[in-house]
Amino acid sequence: LEDSHMVFITAGFGGGTGTGAASVIAEICKELGALTVAVVTRPFSFEGKKRHRMAEEGIDQLKEVADTVITIPNDRLRGIAQRNAKMTDMFKKADEILLHSVRGITDLIMLPGLVNLDFADVRTTMSKAGLAIMGIGIASGENRAIEAAERAISHPLLEDISISGAKGVLMNITSTSDLTMEDMTEASDRIYEEVGGEDAEIIWGQAIDETLGDEMRVTVIATGIGTKPEPEAAEVLRPGTLRGKIRDITPADMRNAANLDEPAFVRRKEAAGEAAGTICRGGYKGIVIDNNDLDIPTFLRRKAD
Repeated sequence: LEDSHMVFITAGFGGGTGTGAASVIAEICKELGALTVAVVTRPFSFEGKKRHRMAEEGIDQLKEVADTVITIPNDRLRGIAQRNAKMTDMFKKADEILLHSVRGITDLIMLPGLVNLDFADVRTTMSKAGLAIMGIGIASGENRAIEAAERAISHPLLEDISISGAKGVLMNITSTSDLTMEDMTEASDRIYEEVGGEDAEIIWGQAIDETLGDEMRVTVIATGIGTKPEPEAAEVLRPGTLRGKIRDITPADMRNAANLDEPAFVRRKEAAGEAAGTICRGGYKGIVIDNNDLDIPTFLRRKAD
């Protein structure tokens, strides 16, 4: 792996070898500074919950070390192959999907085309991108461009997940050299319309493969699927301007300030005595209260009475 700029890891998850080894290899690639893209399959539903749990745990570990992880559920292969397809054909189809996933990326760089991309463009989109989804659309005939684009964004492997809101998109259009500007524009506009996000990094290229004949192949890899927006910084509360009425200090304020040298409980007793005396003088002349009695607990004063 030394001196590698980009490494692809393909494995079937849910068992022991692929699930355990993929993360180890990805970590080595990370230490070497290589862009690491993992394309892994999830187990069939009939393989049981244990294998599904092992697969999910392996994918979580892989996301920590790989730059981009593309997952392909085996259950979705039924939507690609014919109903009466043999098991051997199903597994061949799975291998083809893995192959197209890798070729969809490498063709952007390796194959000659009208629009060539360099490795730096691919690294920008796929570096630390997290989970990604992919779709492949192949069509021929008069409306091949729009049909191929539609099939790519509604591919069975997308698991009913839209590429809308993706942070990065790699789009590769492969055809013979007779590709028209109209075909290129129709396919590209449809993908851009589906992504929708103004901040999405969309990188596209056009590769030439004379063996395709009348066919046109559109490969879409959307990265940053399901990423949470960065939390906004917490609002810092600053002391506001104090509002209130300002008045001059009165003689009463000065008298109260002079008493601050006395303990609070002494000031409270004096205030209580003054208030009681006022009440007595106003309407309860038969009651006499001695402030000194306030130091005696209530139940003792009641006994004395």
